[in-house]
Amino acid sequence: MIQDASSSDQQAFVDAVDAWVQKALRPVARKFDLADEYPHEIVEQMKELGLFGATIGEEYGGLGLSAWTYAQIVLKVASVWMAPCGIFNSHLIMASAIERNGTEAQKREYLPRMATGTYRGSIGLTEPNAGSDLQAIRTVARLSGDHYVVNGAKTWITNSMHGDGTLLLVKTDPEAEPAHRGMSLLIADKGPGFHVVGKLKKLGYRAIDTCELTFQDYRVPRSKLLGGVEGKGFAQTAGGLELGRINVAARGAGIAEGALKLALRYAQEREAFGKPICQHQAIQLKLADMATQVEGAKLLIKRAATKYDRGERCDLEAAMAKLAGSEAGAACSQEAMRIFGGYSYSVEYEIERYYRDAMLMCIGEGTNEILRQVIAKQLVSRNRI
Repeated sequence: MIQDASSSDQQAFVDAVDAWVQKALRPVARKFDLADEYPHEIVEQMKELGLFGATIGEEYGGLGLSAWTYAQIVLKVASVWMAPCGIFNSHLIMASAIERNGTEAQKREYLPRMATGTYRGSIGLTEPNAGSDLQAIRTVARLSGDHYVVNGAKTWITNSMHGDGTLLLVKTDPEAEPAHRGMSLLIADKGPGFHVVGKLKKLGYRAIDTCELTFQDYRVPRSKLLGGVEGKGFAQTAGGLELGRINVAARGAGIAEGALKLALRYAQEREAFGKPICQHQAIQLKLADMATQVEGAKLLIKRAATKYDRGERCDLEAAMAKLAGSEAGAACSQEAMRIFGGYSYSVEYEIERYYRDAMLMCIGEGTNEILRQVIAKQLVSRNRI
């Protein structure tokens, strides 16, 4: 049972994560980002904190945190360095899918190990030809005896190099019409035929192992079909995206808040024309707009997370939160760059990392263009005349 998001225990955990972020994450963020180096020691610390089991139920060894508490944790981390959020977020989306849709045997096999970070997972959805349009995937799993034989490719898969497996979206019936009826999810552990091609070089979101994967006659036991029934993969994926979008919304809002804090400090330190630039109207207008976007995004995130915690449908709310949070991150990081002026282009100032990381939030977990369509369709559906 998910606890009340306002409980003192959960708030204490948020505070503990915030203390860890300031003590352990802030001093090393720039080093790992610029070197594009995987932060193994940070991962071990996240295991000790319990972040890999944050939203996993207590009966499986997790913390059972509410979505709102989880979102606050993500905000704290992303306000200093967004990239580590991806390490535990992709993992927790896989865990959430197993907990919500898996058989009891699948839950007992995976969730306790996932809660401790002993088994770290990812989500294998996107393909070179299929991003927002998941029904266009080409990876196929054909049943042969008591195994599925998988052939295909995935790309932009976070946690795939250093993780232990992925929740793999495949077509178990490529001829199904509509296509989503032939799609399934497989719990795919690394093994023969599961190839990590290599880490992708990225503008931002560095240090994290985002990779391409190929599957060549890769065999998955039939018992690893999520839920045990074929054709449910598309619906199971859509359910997991709500938590993923709340997470990305919180990442975007965290970037926005972090950029605002850096800009506020710099605007008070930097002088131009005989006074701190925070006293110039042009800078004041920027700071006011940034702060308003941050607080507005937080409220939408809380609204979506609260509905998620109550078990209510929240696809509209999660989409609105993700749109607002990610756009706030992009806008506030850009405005902070303008406030920093020429110094913003130097890697000696951390604001350039916020700028590089922000745009990914507008693309991941559904592009904002797609989400605007989702929002509009839901608005019409809920307000028919």
